[in-house]
Amino acid sequence: MIPVTTFAGCDVAVVGLGLSGLATARALEQGGANVVVWDDKEATREEAAAAGLSSVDLSQADFSKFAALILAPGIPLTHPEPHWCVLKARAAGIEVIGDVELFFRERAKSGAGSKVVVVTGTNGKSTTSALTAHLLSAAGQRVALGGNIGKAVLDLEPFAPDLTYVLELSSFQIDLTPSLAPDAAALLNITPDHLDRHGTLQNYAAIKSRVFAGLGAEATAVIGVDDEPCRAIADTLHGPFAVKRIAVGQPVQNGVWAVDGVIMEMDGGHEVGRAELEGIRSLRGAHNWQNAAAAYALARSQGLQADAIQQGLERFAGLAHRMEQVARVGHVLFVNDSKATNADAAGKALGSFDDIYWIAGGRAKDGGLAGLEPFYPKIARAYLIGEAAEDFARQLGDAIPHVPCGTLDQAVEQAAADASLSQGPEPVVLLSPACASYDQFDNFAKRGDAFRELVMRLDGATSVTQQGKAA
Repeated sequence: MIPVTTFAGCDVAVVGLGLSGLATARALEQGGANVVVWDDKEATREEAAAAGLSSVDLSQADFSKFAALILAPGIPLTHPEPHWCVLKARAAGIEVIGDVELFFRERAKSGAGSKVVVVTGTNGKSTTSALTAHLLSAAGQRVALGGNIGKAVLDLEPFAPDLTYVLELSSFQIDLTPSLAPDAAALLNITPDHLDRHGTLQNYAAIKSRVFAGLGAEATAVIGVDDEPCRAIADTLHGPFAVKRIAVGQPVQNGVWAVDGVIMEMDGGHEVGRAELEGIRSLRGAHNWQNAAAAYALARSQGLQADAIQQGLERFAGLAHRMEQVARVGHVLFVNDSKATNADAAGKALGSFDDIYWIAGGRAKDGGLAGLEPFYPKIARAYLIGEAAEDFARQLGDAIPHVPCGTLDQAVEQAAADASLSQGPEPVVLLSPACASYDQFDNFAKRGDAFRELVMRLDGATSVTQQGKAA
């Protein structure tokens, strides 16, 4: 844990008691702050009290006595309207910040010299973060991975000069981190997402772009240029830091681009390094070429050579719930892509396979399945679950056969039976929901775990162990 000493002796309110909120409260207490906590859920408050935290009804509290409100990233800051605690904090004139802001303030105060690499984007940020951490670790560097993946930032190891932090950050976290100042930062892509929380795509893009606002003279900005919002941001990046563009299918003058499973590092239009992705099944698909290109650029910014990066890529096991190859039953492959919570993310998986028996549905995002039409010829049949099932059935119409299944267990059973009859060499039962999970599961990870368990119960299921490069 990283004790937060920047509020020592001060009264601080923490609202939202998920993993990051609990870690924040403990870190503040260890650093000498007087902490009170609140969560709108009674059961969560009871758990916090049982853990020794002081739970106070902040709706009745005088916020002027607090030095700051530390807000969990999942609580609305601006849209669709600010949470009541945000309004009270603003009325009292106190700052509203998040746990990542505490992390950066504490790093600056510590003077330890730890490096920080930050990854954000609508899609691919978890894979890129995990891959970057893996590349650095495989090359012998000491690494701590966290933020929006794995551990909360304040639950990571304390600052040390030989430690590099790789942080995945969501737009919610960036919005609460005015002092964000990494040594390298990557913005992978921007597609419509979380507009209920940010109002417009322009607001969402502006928040994502803040990942570069605090870069210094020795820092590196890595920016995807395959979508229009990111290209516009890339054109504004001028400063003392290095700018490395990443792209798939189109060459870049300075940065890393990928084509046909090869990523090439460019400097002034000249190739200065490359890595091969062919046969690395954990990085299958063109979308993973972008992830690998970004991780390559970030690893290079931290001193790794191309040959070390190649070795690390070949040993990357992949990310749970993101195109995770779970098992085979006969010639049928089962793939867990539960992390695909919007259509754009699902499209990445659909584009990576053929003869697909597709499980989709849950709580739909704006637009539903819009944009996935080019992938319909790859889909043998769709199995629709959750709140979105009826709307998805209307969207699919007569384009592809689809079955209303309601629940995940029914979908797995039906998809497995249908796929087993396929005459293709490798039919794929793909859970890539294009939806949030909250109608039936607490989060995408629990949905993916449930899929994995259901698959492993099928007669003849044999686990697929991802070990990076295929034999």
